[in-house]
Amino acid sequence: MINTARRTSTHTGLMRFAAGAAALVLAGLAIVAQKAAAPPLRPGVMGGGVTLLPNGWRIAPAGRSLMVGDLPLSMVESPDRRYLIISNNGWSKPTLTVVDTATFSVKRRLSVDHAWLGLAWHPDGKRLFSSGAAQNTINRFSYEKNELKPAGQFVLGKPALNIPDGGELAGTGFVGGLSVSADGSTLYAAEVLGRGLTAIDLGHGTVRRRVNLPAEPYTTLVSKDGRTLFVSLWGGSKVLTFDPATLAGKGEVAVGEHPNALAMSKDGARLFVACANTNKVWVVDTASLTASEQVSVTPFPDAPPGTTPNGLDVSPDGKTLAVANADNNSVALVDITTPGASVVQGFIPTGWYPTAVLFDNSNQLYVLNGKGLTGQANPRGPQPVSPTAEGQYSGQLLQGALSVIPMPNATELKALTERVVSISAYTDAHRLAPADPPVASPIPKRVGDPSPIKHVFYVIRENRSYDQILGDMEKGNNDPTLTLFGEEVTPNAHALAREFVLMDNFYVNAEVSYDGHAFSTGAYAPDAVEKLWPTNYGKRGAVYLSEGGWGLRNPFGNLAAPPNGYIWDFANRAGVSVRSYGEFADRKTKDGPVEATVPGLAGKVHPRYPPFDLKIPDSDRLDVWLEEFRQFEQNGALPQLNIIRLPNDHTNGTKAGTPTPRAMIAENDVALGRLVEAISKSRYWNESAIFILEDDAQNGPDHVDSHRSPALVASPFVRRGSLDGTLYTTSGMLRTMELVLGLAPMSQYDAAATPMYAAFQAVPNLSPYQAKPARISLTEQNNPTSWGSAASAAMNFEAADRAPEHELNEILWKSVRGAASTMPPPVRAGFVRPLEKAGTGDGDGE
Repeated sequence: MINTARRTSTHTGLMRFAAGAAALVLAGLAIVAQKAAAPPLRPGVMGGGVTLLPNGWRIAPAGRSLMVGDLPLSMVESPDRRYLIISNNGWSKPTLTVVDTATFSVKRRLSVDHAWLGLAWHPDGKRLFSSGAAQNTINRFSYEKNELKPAGQFVLGKPALNIPDGGELAGTGFVGGLSVSADGSTLYAAEVLGRGLTAIDLGHGTVRRRVNLPAEPYTTLVSKDGRTLFVSLWGGSKVLTFDPATLAGKGEVAVGEHPNALAMSKDGARLFVACANTNKVWVVDTASLTASEQVSVTPFPDAPPGTTPNGLDVSPDGKTLAVANADNNSVALVDITTPGASVVQGFIPTGWYPTAVLFDNSNQLYVLNGKGLTGQANPRGPQPVSPTAEGQYSGQLLQGALSVIPMPNATELKALTERVVSISAYTDAHRLAPADPPVASPIPKRVGDPSPIKHVFYVIRENRSYDQILGDMEKGNNDPTLTLFGEEVTPNAHALAREFVLMDNFYVNAEVSYDGHAFSTGAYAPDAVEKLWPTNYGKRGAVYLSEGGWGLRNPFGNLAAPPNGYIWDFANRAGVSVRSYGEFADRKTKDGPVEATVPGLAGKVHPRYPPFDLKIPDSDRLDVWLEEFRQFEQNGALPQLNIIRLPNDHTNGTKAGTPTPRAMIAENDVALGRLVEAISKSRYWNESAIFILEDDAQNGPDHVDSHRSPALVASPFVRRGSLDGTLYTTSGMLRTMELVLGLAPMSQYDAAATPMYAAFQAVPNLSPYQAKPARISLTEQNNPTSWGSAASAAMNFEAADRAPEHELNEILWKSVRGAASTMPPPVRAGFVRPLEKAGTGDGDGE
């Protein structure tokens, strides 16, 4: 039975809000007009040495930079200090890049089949060891006469490759960080996914001992006196200690979440531990094995998690600790002269996602920038190329860079610190109260303020780029030559963008679904997610991939979890009701009930709403959702936060006997239209907002940036028929929903993000939405002669992104444009806009 009293009260409150808001609207029109006249911020060069990234953050890297390879994670200096050897561990085939430090140029690139993080020199200076990752090996190199040459491998065990979905993962190896004993007799290897520690006898080239660990390790480090081996327990928030000779355990120290990089003070009395899921470096007293300090390495004392310290080095004089802050795009310099009284001296701006730092002996600092120096357009889209070839697959576009920076004096460091602060997207002042809110808006100005919107519907779809879907819109920044699934295929997406608001400057925070679902639900991708997905997507790893790394059969969920949980965890703590339909959900058996794959959604997942399964039409999913929604209309018990997964715009490629890509995307579009129509014609429409995004944009071309994606918003409070060119991101959409629901930001990403104020208005328009019927056949089938049919048949579509996306995208292109068609040549986009004042914007950025 409908609660008529509640309905009347809600209606009265809405009218009062509208009346009061209307009085303020005229006062805000001049401000809106002024903002509309300013050109929107878009990713690219802004002037003054500043580049705007597609995630809304700015970088202004100090020093000189050199492109070195795909996702560089670690580096070591040659014993003669002539070269840097850098391990590149992204989607492309791994390489060791040799950089001549005198000329600051790449001397050589050595290709290896498998590598991830680990690099260690032998004390004799003639041998270098490199992790063999999932191959479960350690690569050996000789170094003589200034030449680095392959010299074989050590085999640790069975390769951890091609593990079936749901297969046993424990004990499968995956070699990470390495170190060598002081006497040169033993090499130590962290087996990350195998949760083990292995000692290799370098004299005989055999495994001397292996011990099991309680969680995933990251790296190893031998103490200065050679008597203790330290291991950072990445998945266990601890540092473990062992006897180097026997691997007998000596003790453990609890530290912050995701401890990764380790560094030792010059006297060996202190161990520095970067804890990536915090904003801190922990300091451990090596004699007593107790934590003595936590050093905050963010310039903002009230900042939520999101700094991501993940690289450490101690200066030659032992006085300074350098810390690579991946998600803050900076290096912190810490005065460690006095034990127990470390002091952050200042910050240096870097490139995108710094992963490692290294002091040399000539007063210089080297920094690895894992994601490079800028975002890129991908008009050609992903290509059917091998991981060794150049392409425009989103997972391959972020080519890393090495920066060399002269060590600044106190005056220079002060200026660099001011630069870091001025270009930062985040400030403490805007954590609970975003900057520049409009005079009247249904989106609150501050966390906890009331909103006339009481129910949020959050729809998550799969993998489309903006131009691929909306490039044929009559207004906005579009390129119709790149449109594959235009209005004929997606009439509802186009109608929603046309009738409500077209946002042509929206960017996903992620590259692929692995970090896409992490960002879409947690506004953050932990270091483990960012560093492991490229290896897996390059088919060189065995991590079972479900959204964010979680799964009912996957033991690595702790590595994938954001620091304070996902949006439903924040909602649970705030007393906000939640329902999930297919997101972070799975079945243990084929016909079993659908269950949550994360603790925070236990009991909140619809037991019959299908999880990711491309064989099930999205309209079938909508039938399940609609049945429960009708019940909520009757009983008034609709949850405040409703998360709905509509995944079938992912497609099956051109696999024979399955719907064509056009048919799958059109069917997904029909389901979306039905959902919006049902809500708009329900008792809840006058207090609802629907937010729709793709978890990532990897599966399509775009002329602006490979992260640009279609995002839609429908609500009575949306500015009908508008074009909003504000730079929005995944995190900005989350920030908007959080403000409506009274939730604090989950990370620095959503805390810094621009809420969608400009897309909303104070006075509601209660006109409902009428779903548009399909314009093409939804039963259109691929046949054995379809271009790419054989390749599609060999792909794994059982889970998101298990198919090779670079190849799948080429199949989609030719499926729509014809087998003889060719994608446009690549464009390296740069959008130059003067930066009037360092670190400032016109209110459209983040």
